[in-house]
Amino acid sequence: MNPDKKYIIDELFERVNSSPFVLVVDYTGMTVPEFNELRGNLSENGAECHVAKNTYMRKALENAELPDISDQLLGQTAFVTGESDVCAAAKAVKEFAKKSKKLDVKVGILDGDVIDSDQVKALADLPSREVLLAQLLGVINAPASKLVRTINEPAASLARVIKAKHGDEA
Repeated sequence: MNPDKKYIIDELFERVNSSPFVLVVDYTGMTVPEFNELRGNLSENGAECHVAKNTYMRKALENAELPDISDQLLGQTAFVTGESDVCAAAKAVKEFAKKSKKLDVKVGILDGDVIDSDQVKALADLPSREVLLAQLLGVINAPASKLVRTINEPAASLARVIKAKHGDEA
């Protein structure tokens, strides 16, 4: 194998291996400024967008032992990877696709499973990781808060009765 090809495939392998997700998008018809805008939007959300030959990406995915998505690696294909929040990356892709109408999500790989474009769009509709963590924390804290209120209620009721009685005598 040509050393340059091997270098590119190894670099792609490192990217897909270090990322919990890979989103495959079709960028046919996009201009360079539009592509740079997409990259900027993704960068703000901790993701990156890279263009690579489909054969190189196919080999990198194969080396990483990720599912075979060869049937989707056709035409002008870009790959979105990141190290943190797939929802934020999917949201950036969805918003850019809605705005430019030139970007199309083909398929994705999330934690080793293939997800279709509808599932990627569903991920984009989820709140951010921080919002989800805050909601989860609220759900976890709710029973403890209710228990404290329930335990305090008899004492609070007694205090209100005593205060009302004391108010009547004064």
